[in-house]
Amino acid sequence: MAHSAENTDTVLVELFLDMLAAERGAGANTLSAYRRDLLDFSAQLAAGGLTVAKARTDDIRRYMRHLGKRGLAASSVARKLSAIRQLYRFLCSEGTRGDDPAAVIEGPKHGRALPKTMSIDEVDRLLDSARGAAADIERGVAERLRAARLFCLLEVLYATGLRVSELVSLPYSAARRDARMLIVRGKGKKERMVPLNEAAKRATAEYLALRKEAHADQSKWLYPSFGESGHLTRQHFARELKTLAAAAGLPPVRVSPHVLRHAFASHLLHNGADLRVVQTLLGHADISTTQIYTHILEERLKSLVRDLHPLADE
Repeated sequence: MAHSAENTDTVLVELFLDMLAAERGAGANTLSAYRRDLLDFSAQLAAGGLTVAKARTDDIRRYMRHLGKRGLAASSVARKLSAIRQLYRFLCSEGTRGDDPAAVIEGPKHGRALPKTMSIDEVDRLLDSARGAAADIERGVAERLRAARLFCLLEVLYATGLRVSELVSLPYSAARRDARMLIVRGKGKKERMVPLNEAAKRATAEYLALRKEAHADQSKWLYPSFGESGHLTRQHFARELKTLAAAAGLPPVRVSPHVLRHAFASHLLHNGADLRVVQTLLGHADISTTQIYTHILEERLKSLVRDLHPLADE
């Protein structure tokens, strides 16, 4: 019974994922996360002889309680519930269900955590360490090339705030000599333009020159994997970044590509950038996603009032 239920649910889940890919342009990582969450829900239903098509509101609530007993964070439970809600809305729209059993279920209450970030001084230390490694002429060409790639990745990431998946998959054509802007294909295959600063352009030019010297400039990727075909992976970049953090005297656990993306946004806002501009640069479809940084705006406003108000010292 359970095996049959799982097979039936898999078909419905795949139909839903096909819709997300075709109509909303969902990427591979997004689809994988939805599939994982929904098949987990399906497996729990199947253990009780139920299917997605037959589940009731109480069955979904029972699953939510089960997630709590498994020790999942509130954010993870909320994410799974969101996937379930979207699946049932889809099934209702397709006529597979006449009712929506997830519509009345409330998600777990949890405060939104502030994003982890780094200070400007910490980012400078990280960049200085990467710059020093890339400029070390005592190293062999292969070692210098890896160091130059890492320095270029860092400069471009901090200059643009790209998602790590967007960064590592940049094509070689993104590094045109006259390029002042990068054209990035982000979530949902939506394109946006982000500016490159002079530091990022210099680091890129030096990295590409070294690639040419090492006869490693045949790849179509800006950051190819030197060990195998394809581009550098997110995981490999993250590991190199943690090694660099340790060399720079920073706790590796506090440093990641995503933390540098947060640093980019935080430092822009702290220095006066508009929230809508940061939303555009980060590629957030909804301003509510960018509003995790509003605490920075509040701190800046308090500072302005304290420093500029004529009665502030009285």
